[in-house]
Amino acid sequence: MFKDNLIQLRKMRHLTQEDIAEALGVTRQAVAKWEAGDTIPDLDKCRVLAELLEVSLDDLANYEPDKNLGLGLPPKGKHLFGLVTVGDKGQIVIPAKARKLFDISPGDQVVVLGDEAQGLAVLKADYFLALAGVLGDAGTGMREPQK
Repeated sequence: MFKDNLIQLRKMRHLTQEDIAEALGVTRQAVAKWEAGDTIPDLDKCRVLAELLEVSLDDLANYEPDKNLGLGLPPKGKHLFGLVTVGDKGQIVIPAKARKLFDISPGDQVVVLGDEAQGLAVLKADYFLALAGVLGDAGTGMREPQK
């Protein structure tokens, strides 16, 4: 996993093994050994490497494309939670991992936004309304719209 993720991310960002080596203060041969799966960098170097490649340390070490529709690593803070099926009445089930990460509980309201060119987005209603200036500072209670 680690070696494959490293190779994919390095190439995706148009970096050479020399670029990685210079950024981490190691030799190009060390990077080549990581990519061959012969060795693994220490934790501090892995952390710097993840920052350089703009992914989480967990994803750099553990991401498996086979378990994620064959897609490569998403950028840090971006997620692919899997496929969901739309029911007869248009309902979908938000995957458990997404509900946990975004603190969505039964009874919470969500806002569905759409852009014909980019698709749909789902946001917690209180977050969206706060962004839109409809909720007060604390995120609770409605206030009068600005005139």
